[in-house]
Amino acid sequence: DFRAAYGKKVTKEDIFYYVYGILHSPEYKTLFASDLKKMLPRIPFTREAADFWKFSKVGRDLAQWHLNYETVEPYPVQEHTGDLMMDPAKDYLVQKMTFGRKEKQVDKTTIVYNSRITLAGIPLEAYDYIVNGKSAIEWIMERYQVTRDKDSGIANDPNDWAREHNQPRYILDLLKRVITVSMETMKIVHSLPALNEKH
Repeated sequence: DFRAAYGKKVTKEDIFYYVYGILHSPEYKTLFASDLKKMLPRIPFTREAADFWKFSKVGRDLAQWHLNYETVEPYPVQEHTGDLMMDPAKDYLVQKMTFGRKEKQVDKTTIVYNSRITLAGIPLEAYDYIVNGKSAIEWIMERYQVTRDKDSGIANDPNDWAREHNQPRYILDLLKRVITVSMETMKIVHSLPALNEKH
């Protein structure tokens, strides 16, 4: 069907990335909002072949950021440090990250990483990248905290991986990298063409 619409050069990979691009389109999410709650998403064909290729390219670009999130450059937020003990094994341990507060209001431009480290200057736009109902940043904050199973009493400590691999800054830098991915994702999403659905 895609080849009939856009030419024989279209590959399965081109279609995969086209779908990935379409699924990030705010217009698509609005247009098919009720369908997306009830069934598998319907993928529309764009009217013009040029728009197919634009969405496919955008999908590739997004996939590069989303697949390589652990290796992208950390976002240059301000890293405020208090009384560091100069012991990376302890300085970068995380218990539970929280948002800062400003005049008793939650301040999402600031994340308190632990009692010694605070990140400031986080662009609010970074929170617009939503994954399964919440921002990618908030997923990291939620997943990378020490928890204890009520029934077994077994602790789940995200610091264990960093210790085992001798990468004490892993979680802190991962958070900053996800901010980069979020910002780049939104930049790409804002560049998406109109859907121009073929009827």
